[in-house]
Amino acid sequence: MEEIKKFIDQIYPMSDSDWNFFSSKLRKETLNKNSTLIKIGTIENYLSFISEGIVRFYIPQEESELTFGFLFENEFVTAYDSFITQTPSHYQIETLTNTTLWRISFKDLQEVYKETKSGNLIGRRMAENMFLIKSKREISLLNKTAEERYLDLYLERPKLLKQIPLKYIASYIGVTPQALSRIRKRIT
Repeated sequence: MEEIKKFIDQIYPMSDSDWNFFSSKLRKETLNKNSTLIKIGTIENYLSFISEGIVRFYIPQEESELTFGFLFENEFVTAYDSFITQTPSHYQIETLTNTTLWRISFKDLQEVYKETKSGNLIGRRMAENMFLIKSKREISLLNKTAEERYLDLYLERPKLLKQIPLKYIASYIGVTPQALSRIRKRIT
């Protein structure tokens, strides 16, 4: 739980009383590789902090899955649009490795916002950060080549990238696995 405290303190330090209230709402959950966090059509009820592991966001399709995001240790994961609107998700989230999460329910998070001095500020800053990550991804898809997108991912997460199956990386950067293989040969 110390990882989540450090992460939040970088956003805005919580008082001891706010931290104690918030941390009392967290529940630890350990999941095996390939566990589903949320399925299409279900409502996201948790905001989770990844203490250990890797997750991916994807849309299942008949011929192939469309991977559009990865999250790693020391990051928050949720189907955020479903979470804040409490409506069914249009995508799925699954673990790619054995994963440990610290989770807070929608109801409990609303209580944290209401009862703590720093909860709303931290929540707003985290929402802003999620927007910036999403915006960066969209701009990358519009302005960069598949090779540049692969290099960005490689430079940001070189060790963790080795744990993600190549078919998911190919889908994420918008190419076939064969094209990704050619990109990787050119780079190395």
